[in-house]
Amino acid sequence: MYYIGIDIGSTAAKVSVFNDIELMENFTMPTGWSSIETSKVIKEKLEKNNIKIDESKVIATGYGRISVPYADKTITEITCHGKGTHYLLGKDCTVIDIGGQDTKIITLEKGKVSNFTMNDKCAAGTGRFLELMANTLGVGIDELGRMALSGEDINITSMCTVFAESEVISLIGSGTKRESIARGIVNSITGRVYALLHKHGATDTIFLTGGLCEVESFAYLLSEKLGVKVQTSPLARYAGSIGAALLAKDI
Repeated sequence: MYYIGIDIGSTAAKVSVFNDIELMENFTMPTGWSSIETSKVIKEKLEKNNIKIDESKVIATGYGRISVPYADKTITEITCHGKGTHYLLGKDCTVIDIGGQDTKIITLEKGKVSNFTMNDKCAAGTGRFLELMANTLGVGIDELGRMALSGEDINITSMCTVFAESEVISLIGSGTKRESIARGIVNSITGRVYALLHKHGATDTIFLTGGLCEVESFAYLLSEKLGVKVQTSPLARYAGSIGAALLAKDI
C-alpha cells in the first residue's frame, strides 16, 4: 500500500509518497495552465514508477486540490502544511509558508494547527512577486537572493506589484547597483512577512516552508528581519504534500 500526497499550488505541484514504513519519493513540476492536466501527468509519472493509484490512498491539497479526480479525499493546505512541518521538524512551531500567490502563518500546538493567518489579497510579498522582480533585473531567483546579500539596504516603497516593478525600473535607470535593488526587493517581502507575523503572533521556533525556502540566503535575510533564526529543511518545499500523504494513512 502507498500513501500519496498531492499539493497543487498556484505555480508548482508537489508530490510525496510513503509506503508503510518511510517516505519513499518526492517530486515537483510546474502547475501550468491546467491543474487537471497536471494531475494527469502526476498519475502517469507515479504509475511509471510502479506506484499504482488503485493500490494507494491519495489526498490532494492546495490551490488545485479539486482537480485531482483520483484523490480519495481533499484537505486544506493549512492542515497539510501543519502535519508536514511537524513531521520534518519534530516539534511545535510557527510556520511561515510563502507560496506563489499567498503567504500563510500557521501556529502548531501539540502537533496540530491551533491558529493561522493568510495574506492572499495581493501578490506582493509572495514567490510570484520575487519571480517578477527577478525577471525585471534580468536574473534568476537564486541569483537575486545571492545578490541581495551584498547589497545596501534600500526600500521598495510601492505596495502594489505593478508599481513596485516601475520603481525597480526607475532605480535601474538611476544607476542604483543591482545588488542594492535586489536587497530592496527581498526587504519588501521580508517586511510584509514581518507585518503578518506581528499581527498573528509567533512562538520561539519559526520554520519556513514554500518555494522560497530553496532560495539561497532568503532564510538568512528573513532571520535578520525578524530578529530570530528561521529554520528550514531541504524538504520544506514538500511540507504540504508530505502532510497530505501522512493524513492519507488515516483514511
